[in-house]
Amino acid sequence: MAKKKTIRTIPQERTPMREQEPRARAKNFEEVACGYDVGEALREAERCLLCPDQPCVSGCPVGIDIPGFIRKIGENNTRAAYDVIAETNLLAAVCGRVCPQETQCEEVCTVGESLEPVAIGRLERFVGDAAIREGWVNVPHIEANGFRVGIVGSGPAGMACAADMAKAGCEVTVFEAFHQPGGVLKYGIPDFRLPNGVVDAEIENLRRIGVRFECNTLVGRLFTIEQMVDELGFHAVFIGTGAGYPSMLGVPGDSLNGVLSANELLTRCNLMRARDAAFDTPIPLGKRVAVIGAGNTAMDAMRVCLRLGAEKVYCVYRRSRAECPARAEEVHHAEQEGIEFHWLTAPVAILDDGKGGVRGMRCIRMELGAPDDSGRRRPMPVAGSEFDFEADQVVYAIGTNANPIIGQTSRLKLDKRGYIATDESLATSMPGVFAGGDIVTGAATVIEAMGAGRRAARGMKAYLGLRDAARAAGGETLFGIDLGERNFVRLRAAA
Repeated sequence: MAKKKTIRTIPQERTPMREQEPRARAKNFEEVACGYDVGEALREAERCLLCPDQPCVSGCPVGIDIPGFIRKIGENNTRAAYDVIAETNLLAAVCGRVCPQETQCEEVCTVGESLEPVAIGRLERFVGDAAIREGWVNVPHIEANGFRVGIVGSGPAGMACAADMAKAGCEVTVFEAFHQPGGVLKYGIPDFRLPNGVVDAEIENLRRIGVRFECNTLVGRLFTIEQMVDELGFHAVFIGTGAGYPSMLGVPGDSLNGVLSANELLTRCNLMRARDAAFDTPIPLGKRVAVIGAGNTAMDAMRVCLRLGAEKVYCVYRRSRAECPARAEEVHHAEQEGIEFHWLTAPVAILDDGKGGVRGMRCIRMELGAPDDSGRRRPMPVAGSEFDFEADQVVYAIGTNANPIIGQTSRLKLDKRGYIATDESLATSMPGVFAGGDIVTGAATVIEAMGAGRRAARGMKAYLGLRDAARAAGGETLFGIDLGERNFVRLRAAA
């Protein structure tokens, strides 16, 4: 019998992950982090205490059995580890790269109370990469039930919902406005953080369980949500279009040439391949680029500009580094690559070069006051501290608003911010129509969007009267089936 591990008997240091050297990677779009090899994964798995209360599982928005898959890694059985993860998450290689584990599963890791927490995200990536490399996929037996489900948007919320509904036996079609599926995973995250090949491999797994993707299909323009239900024959619809509509500052000079959103910059570079000479995609690029904001999108935009050839790239943020919303790893990587940070600085105007372009910004120094509604200290301008900041391009990365197309073309009830209003099961005001992810909550993480997609799938199954195998029976049952499900079980008679 294996000896019980304690905080004193496990490896005390978190296993580092190999990375490209900063000066080299700042000139290419190859992935920065190289991932664990088998030995590194085994060592890090040894740090998990396999806690009986499993706080990390509660910290995961989709409830991955984290101790379960780490135990399998420790047994040097990576395929079994993948099987554990695939029960709740088909995007292990994606989530292992881009999810903010430090504020979710790793934040509540028991090991983290005394040492650095177990590198759960790195271990998940190790398993996901092995699955892609070896061609592993779990295709369950699926009994078709005759229901057709339409998914609007192929981002993480839409993919998670599509997977669960396909496994339940529904015929699932995902509609994507762009020419490739993947949503924000494709257009919003650069290859050096999430390679396109990883996203494509995960999408292929969805195709293997029967999910169909229809690209170049802008729902709300080609047809409406009402038409999906009334004319196209979908028994249930999930809306996961994301927020996507960029916020601008609304200061003088916002409309000058050389001012654009991070969404546009990243979409042109990532999805439209503007960084590749073989693609004739125009992309404006200055020599001195100022990116406004300090979230993950801002970090991506700055590091993209550096790789595209900008001579200097600046981060301009109205709060201090302590309030910076980006992942600590992303800020660290940006600093290593030479991004120049200007904290407690806010633009008040974009300056015209006399030809309709940008010659700089007028900024003001800020100081932090009492906390605002977000819990962070409110930035306050310092009187008389205005100064001019030299730049020939300005990129806004200060958040997004609700994508307006669905709201403008349907009778769905919206909240006061313009996002789709839902109940606890993520059902909208229209029967049979559900919504989740950024279009409901505003900007969130990939794994939170996936959690919303799975939650909506549970609501859709209840609406359609389908038995949810993951649901624990409660109350009176008949042949082991909760009577509240109002369902039947299929039986095969012997010939």
